[in-house]
Amino acid sequence: MFRFSKNFFIIFGLALIIAGLSASTYFLYFTRPSMEWGVTFSSVYAQTELGLDWQKTYSAILDDLKVDNIRLSAYWNQLEAVKGRYDFKDLDWQVSEASKRQAQIVLAVGRRLPRWPECHDPEWLKDLTAIEAEEAQLKFVQAVVNRYKDNLQIKYFQVENEPFLSTFGICPSPNGPLLKEEIAQVKKLTSKPILVTDSGELSTWWPISHVGGDILGSTLYRVVYNQRVGYFRWFTPPAFYWLRVQLVKSLTPIQKVIVAELQAESWHKPNVNLAQMSLADHNLSMSLQQLKENISFTRRAGFDEAYLWGAEWWYYMKTERDYPGYWDEAKKLWAK
Repeated sequence: MFRFSKNFFIIFGLALIIAGLSASTYFLYFTRPSMEWGVTFSSVYAQTELGLDWQKTYSAILDDLKVDNIRLSAYWNQLEAVKGRYDFKDLDWQVSEASKRQAQIVLAVGRRLPRWPECHDPEWLKDLTAIEAEEAQLKFVQAVVNRYKDNLQIKYFQVENEPFLSTFGICPSPNGPLLKEEIAQVKKLTSKPILVTDSGELSTWWPISHVGGDILGSTLYRVVYNQRVGYFRWFTPPAFYWLRVQLVKSLTPIQKVIVAELQAESWHKPNVNLAQMSLADHNLSMSLQQLKENISFTRRAGFDEAYLWGAEWWYYMKTERDYPGYWDEAKKLWAK
């Protein structure tokens, strides 16, 4: 006769406890009626992958969508293309335009920032030793923070983007000590809260919660693409995130947990970019109904702040593909 081991009963018991807690918190915290919503914007992505006028796209996000929270990136290869010479013109414009409209800004700084290839290295960096590259990185972060730290509309400084996610991006191996040094340096320069980020699906949130940040930003994806299995739908319920948020806030120095990257853009198929995909292809991972479901899911997961990923793509679909559905649906989030 088959006999269950002691470990089986322990694991099974823990699973029941977790399931029970998840169900309980789900029904206790079914939905959040009011939330702060924002978007992430990348001028480089808008222009190079989607072929858009990035300034026109950005202005539409602020004036038509009326977004009042926006996450921007200080891309190293754009701001210091020549070692020691900074060009802040484009980022200054983005910060200024958002500030004029009283939009709050999350400014991401560091080597690894949102959008592929994740690490936006200047060409000259490859000629440096590892130690020299770290020194240059710290100097760059200092220059960016010093330039914008007195802007009243900057809500948080984000230091690096998903720095412990080693399976994605063209980047060096994760470097915990350097990350802590970056955060400590930023804290010496400004009293603004520090946002650190990690995957909501592929991480425990534990290591990132102990590097010195004040706020944790998670990704939240529901349908993704993998070359081995094709499109894959995450099975985790809203309560899974809600419970993790409570545990992190209770057991770590983190004061607040937000969604830094909420899936609101379709997933690339192999060897093509979003501008080359048909609406039918987009619908496999981000139909209009899926967008609505992701927003509803986030409300039920207990987050009180979330930044949607894909505003540039909504604008592309509206203006270049005559499909305004995503844009119009997202617009409802900022309707007064």
